[in-house]
Amino acid sequence: MKEVTKSSKTVEDAIKEALIELDAKEEDIEIEILEEPSKGLFGLIGTKEAKVKVTLINDLEEIANKFLSKVISLMGINATNHIEKQGDILKIEITDIDPLDMGILIGKRGNTLDSIQYLLNLAVNKNRPNYMKVIVDTEGYRAKREETLIRLANKMAEKVKYSRRPIKLEPMNPYERRVIHSTLQNFPGVVTYSEGEEPYRRVVITSK
Repeated sequence: MKEVTKSSKTVEDAIKEALIELDAKEEDIEIEILEEPSKGLFGLIGTKEAKVKVTLINDLEEIANKFLSKVISLMGINATNHIEKQGDILKIEITDIDPLDMGILIGKRGNTLDSIQYLLNLAVNKNRPNYMKVIVDTEGYRAKREETLIRLANKMAEKVKYSRRPIKLEPMNPYERRVIHSTLQNFPGVVTYSEGEEPYRRVVITSK
């Protein structure tokens, strides 16, 4: 477990410094007060700072890595996980994967990768009051998929604009639907809305 020892004028300040260094939330740590602050003679001589030991008992990066490694192993895939914590987002990039296994990991239109991401979000956020968003990607798939969706949205919008007939796109997850809606938000002559129930909810593009 990761741990740091910090000294400061108050216990609270020492804890804050430890949280910054560990890049953690208070619910993820265990605090041991080693020394209480005290004032010396005349409040100046012999002043002693507070000293605390803070241990990271809920290491989200470690939890994510262990969970993901087990899932990938059960799929019969060898890969490396690169995990980076950015504020309230945990970004995970799966690399060093055999090209033949890439399709298995991603799945049809990213369904398998999305399922892994969903399970990781549950594992990481179990019993946590503050939500940590987990994003799982491999070989830049999500950026490529977004580019594909943007091209699709514009192409279908052009068809709708000139044919004046609505087009229903294939079922998509909430993130992909948001990409379509956002892309066509200011597209002249068309509007978008979603219909259906998950997991078959889809975007409809229609003329104004």
